[in-house]
Amino acid sequence: MAKPNSINAIDIGSSKVTCLITLPSSENPEKINVVGVATLPSKGIRKGQIVNIEEAVTSITDCVEAAERMAGFNINSAFISVSGEHIKSQNSQGVVAITEPEGEITQEDIFRVIEAARAISLPSSREIIHVLPREYVVDSQKGIKDPVGMSGVRLETEAHLVTGSTTAIKNITKCINEIGIEVSALVFSGLASSHSILTETEKELGVILVDIGAGVTNISIYVEGACSYSTVIPIGARKITDDLAIGLMVSLDSAEKIKHHISTIKGDPTTFKSTDEINLAKMGIKEDVKKISRKTLTEGIIRPRLNEIFSMVTSAIKKSGFAGQAPAGIVLTGGGSQTIIALDACRRVIQLPTRLGSPSGLHGLTEEIDSPAYATAVGLINFGASRVVPEKTLPSINFGSVFKKFPTKDVGKKVSGFFKSFLP
Repeated sequence: MAKPNSINAIDIGSSKVTCLITLPSSENPEKINVVGVATLPSKGIRKGQIVNIEEAVTSITDCVEAAERMAGFNINSAFISVSGEHIKSQNSQGVVAITEPEGEITQEDIFRVIEAARAISLPSSREIIHVLPREYVVDSQKGIKDPVGMSGVRLETEAHLVTGSTTAIKNITKCINEIGIEVSALVFSGLASSHSILTETEKELGVILVDIGAGVTNISIYVEGACSYSTVIPIGARKITDDLAIGLMVSLDSAEKIKHHISTIKGDPTTFKSTDEINLAKMGIKEDVKKISRKTLTEGIIRPRLNEIFSMVTSAIKKSGFAGQAPAGIVLTGGGSQTIIALDACRRVIQLPTRLGSPSGLHGLTEEIDSPAYATAVGLINFGASRVVPEKTLPSINFGSVFKKFPTKDVGKKVSGFFKSFLP
């Protein structure tokens, strides 16, 4: 039986599917405890998009069932990640008149101005995933984050719109609905990761989040505390695995083992010598490759591919128009960020300060998800927990102001007289 107050997430990635089941703490509702977690290899998903519905449904089902077994109850809704080259973004403006010019700005006014910003011309093949207000303007006063309660006659907003392919979104929704789970919301993977990785200080200063997955790299740029640009690069860490497989003439599984092994070696990888050898036989590599130098792997195979990825990130940053507005630098996350010399390559290519981001914000069974590879999954939970105002809600009614419009003098006498008129 499902628990109604659980917050759940399903991260559908190119290499793995992750399901998180959480419950608010009984002592402190703001504290979110992980009670179920499962990660399984994904099938039917390539570069963040569904390419085989049947295989994808099987992968998601197995993952969700494993997490449910750990949690001890079933789930009926979840926040779902969405990514892929089809993700695009643009900024839009909305303007409305305040409903009651002499009164205060209400939540209803906020909804109306966001809907005005949403009203953009889109082809039928695309739809809006997120409308994220960057700032509000009340009667020409800019830089307002929350105008509720303020007085004014004109409300404007500049919003960041994230859009995606209608076909890709329908395919993801269909896969989730087929296993009997309702989609609480589709969340862009880059936006989700930012909810678990970035600090408020970094967002205010201006920061660029680079989430390197297996098939794609998600980029989110924050300026003055708000998400201002989102895009996806169709290349990820799996290309590094492919390069290792081709360069060493080994299978993809063996190449993945080698990449993982060399990325976990302690010490500064930039100081490796040509004499530093790795014994591949001890790693269980079946191919006829016995020993190879670490420097050959890092400088000859891995670095060129990382340089290509970060060169594409640099181009995306320049295209965004926010290149000089991120003094907090780059925050790398995602499974690909753990690749050896990734931080060094990022600093050299993009020429900005860089740090590795690990997810935070959850409690309970967090040992299995304490890794950059789970940034999106943890971010989905944080995103769901932070949604204080639901998307669809009825406007509040001030009953005091309503009753003021009706005369209350001698109401009791009039009601009594009315009923007495019926008495014999």
